[in-house]
Amino acid sequence: MIVQKTIEEKLKTAFHPTNLQVLNESDGHNVPAGSETHFKVIIVSETFSGLRQVQRQQRVYNALNEELNSGVHALSMQTLTPEEWQQDSTTLQSPPCLGGGKKGDSRR
Repeated sequence: MIVQKTIEEKLKTAFHPTNLQVLNESDGHNVPAGSETHFKVIIVSETFSGLRQVQRQQRVYNALNEELNSGVHALSMQTLTPEEWQQDSTTLQSPPCLGGGKKGDSRR
């Protein structure tokens, strides 16, 4: 859980979130057990006010540049302001992995 904790700490420092969830979704992919390669981030921060979704995501990518260039293969995210979170706190489900030899792989 070293990568997950690093992601959490970097996002806390960069965005001072009111809500932060960093979920390791690597077990749903064709990677060795215990991997830290696929993550979902739900982050609620006032920092995102006035920014379009793409700008919010760019800021998260910038904050996690080192991790994304050294082993994190996939990062899905929900970036919300506190007002948006208050209106709808639904966490979006990640799609199932269909590649790399997992059960349900439609490319076989």
